[in-house]
Amino acid sequence: MADTAGAQRTFSIERLARDVAEVLYVDADEVETEESLLDQGLDSIRLMTLVENWRADGAEIGFADLAERPTLREWAELLDPAATSAAGADRAGA
Repeated sequence: MADTAGAQRTFSIERLARDVAEVLYVDADEVETEESLLDQGLDSIRLMTLVENWRADGAEIGFADLAERPTLREWAELLDPAATSAAGADRAGA
């Protein structure tokens, strides 16, 4: 079980941006965090590629979960809720 927790920590928003950029053939800094990835060119085939890659790395996520929430910020919350809640706590304390 510890391996799953370790794998989940690897799903930072930066990693997600790199992975999405790779399937869209753009630079990671071109991927907007708050804009729908569907509007940025992500289609269902590329989304399935991401899902399968992330599952291989330990993510417990499905196609529908991501398709219903198509922004990087929402994906980060789904894939690594502990990291996003910790980031929110850090901002609240600042």
